[in-house]
Amino acid sequence: MAEDRTLTVRALLDTVRAEGRTALTAPEGKVIADAYGIAVPGEELATDVDAAVAAAARFGKPVVLKIVSPDILHKTDAGGVVVGVEGAAAVREAFCRIVKNARAYAPDARVEGVQVQELLPTGADSQEVIVGAVTDPTFGKVVAFGLGGVLVEVLKDVTFRLAPVDPDEALGMLDSIGAAEVLRGVRGARGVDRWALAEQIRRVSQLVTDFPEIAEVDLNPVIATPEGAVAADIRVILAEGAPRQRRTYTREQILASMKRLMQPRSVAVIGASNEQGKIGNSVMRNLIDGGFSGEIHPVNPKADDILGRKAYKSVTDVPGEVDVAVFAIPAKFVAAALEEVGRKGIPNAVLIPSGFAETGEHELQAEIVAIAERHGVRLLGPNIYGYYSTWQDLCATFCTPYDVKGGVALTSQSGGIGMAILGFARTTKTGVSAIVGLGNKSDLDEDDLLTWFGEDPNTQCIAMHLEDLKDGRAFVEAARATVPKKPVVVLKAGRTAAGAKAAGSHTGALAGDDAVYDDILRQAGVIRAPGLNDMLEYARALPVLPTPQGDNVVIITGAGGSGVLLSDAVTDNGLRLMEIPDDLDAAFRQFIPPFGAAGNPVDITGGEPPSTYEATIRLGLEDPRIHALVLGYWHTIVTPPMVFAEVTARVVEEFRERGIEKPVVASLAGDVEVEEACQYLFDRGVVAYPYTTEKPVAVLGAKYRWARAAGLLGGGR
Repeated sequence: MAEDRTLTVRALLDTVRAEGRTALTAPEGKVIADAYGIAVPGEELATDVDAAVAAAARFGKPVVLKIVSPDILHKTDAGGVVVGVEGAAAVREAFCRIVKNARAYAPDARVEGVQVQELLPTGADSQEVIVGAVTDPTFGKVVAFGLGGVLVEVLKDVTFRLAPVDPDEALGMLDSIGAAEVLRGVRGARGVDRWALAEQIRRVSQLVTDFPEIAEVDLNPVIATPEGAVAADIRVILAEGAPRQRRTYTREQILASMKRLMQPRSVAVIGASNEQGKIGNSVMRNLIDGGFSGEIHPVNPKADDILGRKAYKSVTDVPGEVDVAVFAIPAKFVAAALEEVGRKGIPNAVLIPSGFAETGEHELQAEIVAIAERHGVRLLGPNIYGYYSTWQDLCATFCTPYDVKGGVALTSQSGGIGMAILGFARTTKTGVSAIVGLGNKSDLDEDDLLTWFGEDPNTQCIAMHLEDLKDGRAFVEAARATVPKKPVVVLKAGRTAAGAKAAGSHTGALAGDDAVYDDILRQAGVIRAPGLNDMLEYARALPVLPTPQGDNVVIITGAGGSGVLLSDAVTDNGLRLMEIPDDLDAAFRQFIPPFGAAGNPVDITGGEPPSTYEATIRLGLEDPRIHALVLGYWHTIVTPPMVFAEVTARVVEEFRERGIEKPVVASLAGDVEVEEACQYLFDRGVVAYPYTTEKPVAVLGAKYRWARAAGLLGGGR
């Protein structure tokens, strides 16, 4: 059956191609729909007015008439659609009007006839939706679902997934739009047939997967009712040409080259210099002063000795194997030096110089990529600040050194963002396993780094700033392999980029870059950060917080105002405030004054001594029905900030030693002393922030999102 349908569609597409067309006619669309089981109304092609009258009579109810022309893509714009036609006279009039309108709209268009189609039901129990697929430049074939009809491009209530989708993923798309509840039935209307609608999505996704040359499929509208889901119109557009194929590497190849990049035994610096202020001098100093224990080989044809080390005229003169060549020479000299790196058999080249594609020198960048591919050299950059691999004491950069070892791997496409990462890490004392610049991403990119950091035992969390992805599917594959083991946080720049303006269908127009990125990154289990500081704070905090074991969040606060704001933040971050059962409510009331408030938030009021904070926090950690705590502290002399911090940290540590670990986050409101208290708490496993109720809860929400994506909490991806 599957083979028969592909043969049918293949023959049709070959015919369309042979005629030099990219748009299929409606009858051709029906052939494809029938082959893939995409439900469409009964229809016939009428080549003259009498045939149209006869076809309408056979349907025995109102019909829709549509112009059929391979040269008219937007039938409505051409006046080529009439809806609700009934009776022979009305059919004749509509047929003639449609043909006349089409001739006026496009005098040279070929008109093959008029499609006579059953009119689909309307009413309270029917909903218009859109199902489609587009070819995204980053992610390839992407299937879309959302509200249909005239509101589709106004409301843009659409969700996207990588094609193909399985039945469960298709069904999940129905719940991912803002109007999801409408599909279940509201105001007395019955819900639609969800499985039938999901099947339309799945079948479209399979169609574009089987035939990559199909650029877009648009079912709009699909009329969904309690009895089924039928596409009133199907539009199919073919791609103009074949997409350029990117060179790919196996997982084993990526890990082998990345190991030599991130854990090198020998590094050559091409363009090493004795002159202060030169990039080659800074790189050498950082490697030496950073304590790198491997071999460091300066390469400079005009020097015999650089910083006390023997210099070589060419990298080919360096004895033994070299794992990494760091380039600190002008762009125009890179190609020749890279040829020598290739002949030497060095597997990695770190290209610090700028002056390539980012300045319009695309041919120069293409040249170095070709050289690298010919010799099997992986390229990091060009146009980067270098990279840090702290557990190897490796600082291969011309920027300031950083040596605080930890579990966070940070990457950035931009040098400026890279230095912001460095400053944040230093200020917050964030331990990092690596900081890597990606620049132009001529070769190595985020999926290579994800593959490595996913296996790196020194990395517990990965945070990536990116402006684009070269290969979205490779990134998703790497993310899906990594997320079950450790969180992946992404800051995707360009959220406000315009969508596809010249798309040939509704689906294409809706598939703006960010909309697709947002849904597919979520599908991959990635935590998307709204801003730079959020990305850095997530990366810093997620390894500190234990994984929650359930959804029940309880707020304990010394200030009612903070409690309200914390409650808002809990809701905003998709978390659930626990409904406090009577026995737990009574237990909390034992520790708070009569004018305090139990429930959730638990308001202990501001004038309470440290013992009240301790007792209520202890109860929150002790009760197995509570899964996470959000603490709101208010600075008073009765309980000073450091006293609160010491009490909280001590209780959390006591329970940790007993094997009870729950995520605890805290918001501290007060004078400047709360800053020191927050750092004290952070250092001891409690994620705490001064002057904000939003940030600690946002971090907790990120931890929950990762736990669900990793399959550690109910819900899954």
